[in-house]
Amino acid sequence: MSESCKRFLVSGRVQGVFFRASTQREARPLGLRGKAVNLDDGRVEVIACGDAAALDQLQAWLHEGPRMARVENVEVEDIAIADVDVPEGFVTR
Repeated sequence: MSESCKRFLVSGRVQGVFFRASTQREARPLGLRGKAVNLDDGRVEVIACGDAAALDQLQAWLHEGPRMARVENVEVEDIAIADVDVPEGFVTR
């Protein structure tokens, strides 16, 4: 299996609503590794690496987010695994 990586920038009401922890709970069973981080501008950055189908599932979930979130936009960028520091497992910061 070849690993792909994507960077998602999620905007809307996505901080203070358990978005990062919920993303972690979605990503782990999909076998993805990466991280979810709050950005200073109010967005959440998600870096995820793994199987393309699993990344597609995570992307679909990111458009909804957890119950208290209000996702307005999800920007998606393919990234090279060599260009990012991806942890083992999926973490929040």
